[in-house]
Amino acid sequence: MSESKESKTNFAGLYFDRDRILKISRITGVFAWIVLGIYLFTSLVSFTQFMIQFASGLFYQKGMSGLDVLGFFTPYLLQPIPGLLYFASLKFIQYVLLILLDMEDNTRRAARK
Repeated sequence: MSESKESKTNFAGLYFDRDRILKISRITGVFAWIVLGIYLFTSLVSFTQFMIQFASGLFYQKGMSGLDVLGFFTPYLLQPIPGLLYFASLKFIQYVLLILLDMEDNTRRAARK
């Protein structure tokens, strides 16, 4: 096969600016940690408020069984789960961007040889 005599362009294929993709990836990773921190902080504050009210006897009624008492705690244990899901999805996006960038770099390197 003969090589092309056309002048090379700076077309970057899938990614137009490598530095911008790296910057977006870093920002996504930082944002993931911020979201996780906010969810954990609000869950901790909410659980602390509940424990103060529970310790003062506000939620206790005569004839309650142990299972009824455990039912009070369930929503507070489930509250940070959306934050964990957001964290996992943002980290997934961060690493997918890096993997796609590596795939393009490897493809370009292989095409040059």
